[in-house]
Amino acid sequence: MQKIWREKLLSHWQGLLEDRNRFFWVLQVAGWSGYALVHYIGSLMHEMRDIYALILLLGAYAGFLLTVPLRYLYRRIWDASPWLLIVVVLAASYVAAALWAVVDNATYWEIYKFGFSPDSHWFYFKNTIAKFYILLSWSGLYFGIKYYQMLQDEKQKALMATSMAHQAQLKMLRYQLNPHFLFNTLNAISTLILVKENELANRMMSKLSLFLRFSLDNEPIKKIPLERELEALSLYLDIEKVRFDERLKVTFDVADEVKQSLVPSLFLQPLIENSIKYAIAKVEEGGEIIISARRFSEDLLISISDNGPGCSKPLDSLSSQGGVGLANTRERLQALYGKNYSFTLTDNEPRGLRIEIRIPLEQVE
Repeated sequence: MQKIWREKLLSHWQGLLEDRNRFFWVLQVAGWSGYALVHYIGSLMHEMRDIYALILLLGAYAGFLLTVPLRYLYRRIWDASPWLLIVVVLAASYVAAALWAVVDNATYWEIYKFGFSPDSHWFYFKNTIAKFYILLSWSGLYFGIKYYQMLQDEKQKALMATSMAHQAQLKMLRYQLNPHFLFNTLNAISTLILVKENELANRMMSKLSLFLRFSLDNEPIKKIPLERELEALSLYLDIEKVRFDERLKVTFDVADEVKQSLVPSLFLQPLIENSIKYAIAKVEEGGEIIISARRFSEDLLISISDNGPGCSKPLDSLSSQGGVGLANTRERLQALYGKNYSFTLTDNEPRGLRIEIRIPLEQVE
């Protein structure tokens, strides 16, 4: 219940901050109410009559009214040169302070002194300098808040632009795989048709349709549960099993506690494609790919290992200068997790290659 109440309060406060006009009036009322309260507390030390509270309220109300035209004046000259702004602010604050002093002193003599008038009319301008400093402070606060709001707007625009660029990068990396994957699959289907394996080609096309539908139904910039990622991977493997039949063996070793962990959509497919291309297809009797996932402290550890011929190149250079699949996956992980991930290639025992990926463990809420 308290959480709901806090969320409503936070939502209401955010709405207030976004409505600049309403925010001004809230600050205006709160500021001048505080001004009256502070002066009233100060008057208690001098044993003033109760009627003095009314004078303080009227004085604060006069200040409230006189600063409203200042707001509209400042809005009109907002884009003027700095020196003109300074001159206008000083002049407008002094004129408003003089008017405020006249109203304040006239109220004081009419109400608190029961209609007695001072000896000189210049007495009505008493305390003009003090009120000038108050209105100058009000002007400074007005410009300070306005500049802060403008700075926040620019910061928000910069963050939005960065976010849009980040999303565009992720989409580009995800969609980069589609032509690469489609080329290989359609080439395989074409080969099956040429050798009159029409039934196999039809099965492969059906599996391809299901896989592509899954790809279209999941946005490339969003993360999905690992369980769904493995379902998509199974669709892809069904396509490859049509080609390799019993030569391709796949084993899933996934802990139940990580099945609902969030991962980038379709980020395992290019790695599996690499394993099939460079491990399974290279060996006449085929081979096995093992996909495992488990929790490692506060991270999710995923490994893909095969028992193919391995790699003749140094693994360090392969990790940094690999093909489309490795490079694409590494760039997607970097874009999503910054430095908080690891992507390593090691030799698999007794033979083959092993890819290990460590990313932060994020569970579906």
